[in-house]
Amino acid sequence: MSDSLNDEGPVNDSRSGPERDALLAAAVGLREQGRQEEARDRLVALAARHPDDAEVAYQTAWAHDVLGLEAEAVPHYERALRATAGAALSEKDRRGALLGLGSTFRVLGRYEEAVATLRGGVEEFPDDGALRVFLAMALYNTGEHHESARLLLRLVAATSEDPGVRRYRPAIEHYAEDLDETL
Repeated sequence: MSDSLNDEGPVNDSRSGPERDALLAAAVGLREQGRQEEARDRLVALAARHPDDAEVAYQTAWAHDVLGLEAEAVPHYERALRATAGAALSEKDRRGALLGLGSTFRVLGRYEEAVATLRGGVEEFPDDGALRVFLAMALYNTGEHHESARLLLRLVAATSEDPGVRRYRPAIEHYAEDLDETL
């Protein structure tokens, strides 16, 4: 088979096969080598052949994001996240797709969609600090400054290795609930 996938019609089957796996691995390898345009071209062609393949859609979205083509990444992220059952993303890739889509919405100024996506990601993966940080940024963009600061303070208190932060963790967690509290 040639490297070009454009001459072949879609394969409406999201199941992996050796050919699909090899083409996907090669395209991801190109991206990792810094050959983003070539990777994107191959992934777009692969996505056309496998429109219901969540992993291909996720990698295609990522390839667009790397190139600063956020608006073009959105439909690929959405397709990747819609997949269910056997066609669904791995947990790691689902986290990445939720973060990628939410972050992309935020960069595009689609703040409400960013908040909804990232909030859903945090509900699904409550221990994921990156999702909480990006949610805090999106909340800031929607004017929800208190909730944004609360999320960040809770995360800092829970994850910081700084001795001073660790020493004052109870106070930070307490004030995270109401930054306007005074005596």
